[in-house]
Amino acid sequence: MTRKLLAWPGGRRLKWLVLVAWIGLLIVLQPLAGKLGDVESNDAAAWLPGNAESTEVLELSEKFQPADTSPAIVVYDRPSGITAADEEKARADAAEFADGTNVVGEPFGPVRSDDGKALRTVVNVHLGKEGWEGLNAATKDLRATAQPNAPDGLGVHVTGPTGYAADSAESFSSADFKLTLVTLLIVVTILVVTYRSPLLWLLPMIAAGMSLVISQAIIYLLAKNAGLTVNAQTAMILTVLVLGAATDYALLLVARYREELRRHEDRHEAMAVALHRAGPAIVASAATVAVSMLVLLLAALNSTKGLGPVCAVGVLVGLLSMMTLLPALLVIFGRWIFWPARPKHGTEPDVTRGVWTRVARLVSGRPRAVWITTSVVLGAVAVLAVTLNADGLQQKDGFKTKPESVVGEEILARHFPAGSGEPMVVIAKESSASEVSAALETVPGVTEVAKPEVKDGLAYVEATLGAGADSPAAMDAVTAAREALGKLDGAEAMVGGSSAVVHDMREASSRDRGLIIPVILAVVFCILALLLRALVAPLLLIASVVLSFFTALGLAAFFFNHVFDFAGADSAFPLWVFVFLVALGVDYNIFLVTRIREESNRLGTRQGALKGLTSTGGVITAAGLVLAGTFAALATLPLVFIAELGFTVAVGILLDTMIVRSVLVTALTLDVGRWMWWPHALSRRADVPEESAGAGISDSVNSEAPAPVSR
Repeated sequence: MTRKLLAWPGGRRLKWLVLVAWIGLLIVLQPLAGKLGDVESNDAAAWLPGNAESTEVLELSEKFQPADTSPAIVVYDRPSGITAADEEKARADAAEFADGTNVVGEPFGPVRSDDGKALRTVVNVHLGKEGWEGLNAATKDLRATAQPNAPDGLGVHVTGPTGYAADSAESFSSADFKLTLVTLLIVVTILVVTYRSPLLWLLPMIAAGMSLVISQAIIYLLAKNAGLTVNAQTAMILTVLVLGAATDYALLLVARYREELRRHEDRHEAMAVALHRAGPAIVASAATVAVSMLVLLLAALNSTKGLGPVCAVGVLVGLLSMMTLLPALLVIFGRWIFWPARPKHGTEPDVTRGVWTRVARLVSGRPRAVWITTSVVLGAVAVLAVTLNADGLQQKDGFKTKPESVVGEEILARHFPAGSGEPMVVIAKESSASEVSAALETVPGVTEVAKPEVKDGLAYVEATLGAGADSPAAMDAVTAAREALGKLDGAEAMVGGSSAVVHDMREASSRDRGLIIPVILAVVFCILALLLRALVAPLLLIASVVLSFFTALGLAAFFFNHVFDFAGADSAFPLWVFVFLVALGVDYNIFLVTRIREESNRLGTRQGALKGLTSTGGVITAAGLVLAGTFAALATLPLVFIAELGFTVAVGILLDTMIVRSVLVTALTLDVGRWMWWPHALSRRADVPEESAGAGISDSVNSEAPAPVSR
């Protein structure tokens, strides 16, 4: 029954129906895929859970100021001192700003700095339906107004949340096409080298490309109609994940199909057997990734919560494409698509001299010494993970270059309190307004407290901080303010504003790590236990992937601190890396161990481990290179968080593919032997003596007789 279900996409007649169905889906959904950017929520406040204190303050603040506004700060500076002409220019600009795109209310300023070397004007901008793009348009208008015709020697910069949002939007918009192009070039290059065919790579790429478009359309519908939070970061990750994961599944299927073409003259029969043999491992791998991603729905942070369904949809659509569309395309085009290395019926590949045969011989000699040594080396590198600074990135450290918003903030901090334009906001009972103001004046880091505004029984108080809104000092000030205000009986005071938003996001990230990581480990263990019908193997596989995760973090910490000179990592960074590396790392172990288990049924566990390694070594290595390459493409982008994520996941995948899967897992399997499959019946089957393992490698890798297939 299972074989018939898996075989139908490559059927003699059904293959055409599959092709027509996918083309129809593409025609219907492609227009929706192009609208994904219209539903992105890139405002940090939109990522917070509804019960966060800063979110409640944001909602109540609408009584006192227009909703969905973001401040832009225009800073003018002259090292020798501001002149009368400079002030006249700033006043004229402020009058013109009031009529600018999406500007709300009257600009505040210009205000002269105490040292007389800078001026500051704050302009509130409405986000509007365009979100980031609306802020980008408003910032362009502000810069077009303020920067031309400035007196010689006067610097003019637009910064603040609106300036940063505009520069981030520019980074994403300019990087989107570049990322897709780089990812495609990486995938195509690896496929051409792997297949050694100028034509075969086209079929996986067509299937993967259609997967991406249809995934984007489904996610657009979920974001528009089901409240799914999507931002520019998750949209970019979707691109590399779908192209990388879908191509991985294609590599595994094509490798098994090529193998079966040598055993079956009829290509339809060969595809049926290939899907029957490779399909369960591919489905299990995709299910592991998808379910692991869906665990992110438990996250408090909406940006993390939204990442889960986005990636799950991408992986599942990619799986569906590679299990239906790709088989149909392969059997439609026939054997000639493999030209010039067409697999001929009745021939056998020579796998006795390959690199993975040499690795198998090396590992089989002293497996216990190999896995212990490998674990110690990886563990030593993993210790470096404690040096990773994942307390959060400040906005000014979030770019690999230095855009205008960063330059403007640096100038602003030199001449004004660094928190100017992004005040701490407190909402409290009207009757406690004076007490709240007095308490705020005692909070370390607060430089000025504005007069309270009162409306509808509530008091609205703004406090200027001496530190930047997302600096560690500002986070300390938020904590201190909440402690001080919490002592006021009946005030019901809540602290919000930009600093509180960042503070609450970091708190939510910490909470998410503590909850989600154990749940994902439990879910992955259950999937592996069901797939392998064993308990020992799943435990060892998860332990190996967790070790790989910490090793990747250790390497990342070293490179971030000493090579790339990054200021730190985002607070969500460890969780995102964990999810990708555990889910994707288990993928390769599933591909290997399911083949080992298949071979162990007829060869015994030790010989099955060696045959599994030599049979899957090449294709899993190619799959790892594809996925690592696609994530490495993220490192080319100008945003530090995305670059860090791409680098670390790529390094972790290479570790899984080259060392953990090929050396550590194989050596563990050889050492543990048949007990890997406990309590399955296979654990009670007599094995080949360990001293015979090395001598039997050539025999086992040459043994290509397939196990019986139920018909």
